[in-house]
Amino acid sequence: MRLLTCLITMLFSVSVAFANEPERRIALTFDDIPRQRGAFLAPDERTEKLVATLKAAGVEQAAFFVNPGRLSNPDGAGGEARIATYVAAGHVIANHSFNHKRLSEVTAEEYLTDIDATEAWLKGRAGYRPWFRFPYLDEGGPDKAKRDAVRQGLIQRQLRNGYVTADGSDWNLETLTIEAAKAGKEMDIEALRKLYVASQMSGVEYHDELARRTLGRSPAHVLLLHETDLAALFIGDLVAELKRHGWTIITADEAFADPVGKLEPDVPHSAGTVIGSVAWQNDVEPPLWPIWMSTGMVQFLFERRVIKNSPETAAKK
Repeated sequence: MRLLTCLITMLFSVSVAFANEPERRIALTFDDIPRQRGAFLAPDERTEKLVATLKAAGVEQAAFFVNPGRLSNPDGAGGEARIATYVAAGHVIANHSFNHKRLSEVTAEEYLTDIDATEAWLKGRAGYRPWFRFPYLDEGGPDKAKRDAVRQGLIQRQLRNGYVTADGSDWNLETLTIEAAKAGKEMDIEALRKLYVASQMSGVEYHDELARRTLGRSPAHVLLLHETDLAALFIGDLVAELKRHGWTIITADEAFADPVGKLEPDVPHSAGTVIGSVAWQNDVEPPLWPIWMSTGMVQFLFERRVIKNSPETAAKK
């Protein structure tokens, strides 16, 4: 446990310098609704717990980016009711495409048709916002013509880019838990909670420092999360840790009103966070990448600290 504790201490010491500064604001957004079953909860249980935990944590409004194409799959059973539950709790819903395709793997025309299918499903529903988030944050990769065609298509449809400014790759840790559960491995939930919070905080702090170097300020951040069991279980802990380090949780509406949303960086490969792309465009030297933010280090810590009966967890007994 000593290694994980050391990494967490190092991470949080970085944020202390900013803890008393104003304008440390962040909104929570969740992708891939309705998401497949996870390692611990049935989908309905996950929604109920996530809604309750967000409320208890004082999160007034999060954004849920939906893929209506999942509703017809077995994993999407009951998904429409779950989406309605999020809206009834005061959260908002937006477009994440119909079938979650990568722009770099299809034509612009196919991609826009997929967006249109989701708009047809969304429009007229309570909580709807005219935002579109690129699946995988893939905005065309190296194909600038395709990128620009979709950018123009969004303008024509009066859709805004549902961009991301901070990302902690929560999908990676969720995948590890699902694989462990399928393999019948026991997990240490407390160690998992600590790893979830540490990995997400590292993503937030890294991207905030990059934004300060790039924009000269801390913008209203948009954090990318997914509708996972880990979010349902630990989002309250993450919100508490954010607040402890000077962050104010704001609504998605407030965050997407930030001027950073008007930026359209022109880089050789269009993908990822808007902060990363603008830094690349402006040749800004990034801060050191926290090693525990990498998917490889998260996997290492998961196997060493979370999986029970590993050499290190066994040593704690």
